[in-house]
Amino acid sequence: MNHLGDAHLRAWTLRWTTLLADGPRDQLAWLGERELDTESVVEELELLCRVAEGLAERGAFEPENLHGLRAIGRRLGEIDAACRVGLWANALATDPTWDEIRPLARQFLRTTLGDWRQPLPRPVRPHTGDH
Repeated sequence: MNHLGDAHLRAWTLRWTTLLADGPRDQLAWLGERELDTESVVEELELLCRVAEGLAERGAFEPENLHGLRAIGRRLGEIDAACRVGLWANALATDPTWDEIRPLARQFLRTTLGDWRQPLPRPVRPHTGDH
């Protein structure tokens, strides 16, 4: 890794992948009262999957680590527009796509970190507009 930004993007990718790898009950508990739009989550994850290619070129990920992220990116790209509407909490509970992504995320973490069981990222506080 030769850029401070690369370390941040690597950590962000690992945090999101850890969340994807965990079970639905833990994912919903992590979400709590947060209202994340499925479309926003999918776009963020697709971006991280694409950015990881450049990170691997700069040594932040090993090239063999990318197989899992590429598979996640492909699966995310197959989610149609109708399934991207609404809250992610609802999609986690009703859309089997997230059950298909979970083992891909677990494999990526096993390949990258040796185990898929990682601490969940600290939830980000919802933006209230207050300063």
